[in-house]
Amino acid sequence: MVNFRKFITSSGKLVLGGKSAENNEQLIKQAEAGEVVLHTKAPGSPFVNIKGKASQKDIKEAAIFCARYSQDWRDNKQDVIIHVFKGKDVYKHKDMKLGTFGVKEVKEIKVKKKDIEIFNGK
Repeated sequence: MVNFRKFITSSGKLVLGGKSAENNEQLIKQAEAGEVVLHTKAPGSPFVNIKGKASQKDIKEAAIFCARYSQDWRDNKQDVIIHVFKGKDVYKHKDMKLGTFGVKEVKEIKVKKKDIEIFNGK
């Protein structure tokens, strides 16, 4: 298996996160159609994939994980907006650069600064 960042939610779900543009490409390829995928609204974050069926709590925990490793958090240390979508909604055109994808249907959630600060990656 490719070397992704890994995190286990409090309910025991495996969460994978990309480490680079190349790694994000591999992460999106392995994400199943019905699985939840996350990315920050701003460019420069890992794509994150929750393996299996995810609860709202799993999604919130994975969003914190995603935000924690983003450039938005690194540069601003403020709340981070996360896009949440399904694997089936991700697409790529030939002219898109490495690690860049389009998404058909997106929900937004805000991850609070205090939640990112206390995240320990379990």
